[in-house]
Amino acid sequence: MLEDRACLVSRDYRRTCEQENKWHFMSYQLENFELQQGKRPLETKGEEAVIRKVSQKSGCQLNTALSIGGILMPPGDNSDNQQHSGDNSDSSSLIPAIGRDNSISCLIRCSRADYGAIAALNKSFHSLIRGGELYRLRRKKGVVEHWVYFSCQLLEWEAFDPTRRRWMHLPLIDPRMDPNNCFVFSDKESLAVGTELLVFGRDLMSHVIYKYSLLTNTWSSGMSMNAPRCLFGSASLGEIAILAGGCNSSGNILSSAELYNSEEGTWKTLEKMKKPRKMCSAVFMDGKFYVIGGIGGTDSTLLTCGEEYNLETETWTEISNMSPVRTGEARENDTPVTAEAPPLIAVVNNELYAADYADMEVRKYNKISKEWVTVGSLPERANSMNGWGLAFRACGDRLIVIGGPRTFGGGYIEVNSWVPSEGPPQWVLLGRKQSGNFVYNCAVMGC
Repeated sequence: MLEDRACLVSRDYRRTCEQENKWHFMSYQLENFELQQGKRPLETKGEEAVIRKVSQKSGCQLNTALSIGGILMPPGDNSDNQQHSGDNSDSSSLIPAIGRDNSISCLIRCSRADYGAIAALNKSFHSLIRGGELYRLRRKKGVVEHWVYFSCQLLEWEAFDPTRRRWMHLPLIDPRMDPNNCFVFSDKESLAVGTELLVFGRDLMSHVIYKYSLLTNTWSSGMSMNAPRCLFGSASLGEIAILAGGCNSSGNILSSAELYNSEEGTWKTLEKMKKPRKMCSAVFMDGKFYVIGGIGGTDSTLLTCGEEYNLETETWTEISNMSPVRTGEARENDTPVTAEAPPLIAVVNNELYAADYADMEVRKYNKISKEWVTVGSLPERANSMNGWGLAFRACGDRLIVIGGPRTFGGGYIEVNSWVPSEGPPQWVLLGRKQSGNFVYNCAVMGC
């Protein structure tokens, strides 16, 4: 009976593909098929994602699980031998009536918000999604969805899907803390690369990294750079990321840089930058890595230059006046450089933008004249404290600002979006929720 239903659904898929040539049908059809089997996907209640019970039918042993665009998994299960409904189908075909290749062509065009439900159909879907193969194929085909990951609590992270405008909670980070809780209260950096979210901080005696996997919806620890650091600049491009500058455990400012490959889980030491710098920012643009601004030297000098790293020649080139930071009389004389946030920069369609939190403006970098030009205003309620607590990120073809108004005893977090290709800044409110804190860390995962 189950196999017959799968065949019926498969014929519906094929007919829709042939007649309409539209791929988004897959999510709807699979969800209907899933409901027929007694399973219920992740749903939202108001703005918050909630965990739904999964009924135990047809040998399905899933109990409760949370889908964060990856996979439905019961707590504590790390086995690939789990029984799934529809498991009597051909494991190499996925959807037998249309074949494996056509099945995958459909799946890579589904929203990754539906992958948790799709993975519950049978073991073949489960393995394809959990193993990461589907995300690698998506990347190869240029199918990318961008989700925003941010933290407003010390050990709590949330995800926001800007397309469906849905908030989701990630599992709580549960490190084995020392008595002083150093990691909780230390400065932390975050970076999304491939299907991973990395959170960098300090323990009592060393630097530590916690990794969230989209594939398993779990946190793990134990990763280590070749030269551990904090207060660095970082950016990712597909499955790779580069981290540059920062401070070591002794407080020395670094000029070193490392490349991380999330597919291989490896770190590679790169050539040193021209200048040591900390509290800098970084982006990928035109296939090259740029580190911009920061603080350098023994006297904590504010740097206005940037540096370009060419991945093909493996060399650094210094670029003067690339930082959008304010200098001289434009800065408040009584504000130390270390009290200000690193440059708030982002790249959309290989164009570099910056958020000026003081003047509440958006600026764009002219690559030819090497000057910054004001193009419009930031959202009115994008509050910050010297730039801290305000996230300015690229999210596909749009820029997003995450922040919000603070009031006595509470406040809000808002996600505002602007598509630069559509003209001067016209910010659209994508989501809003109550929060008593600023945004501590923020990263955008595209996969």
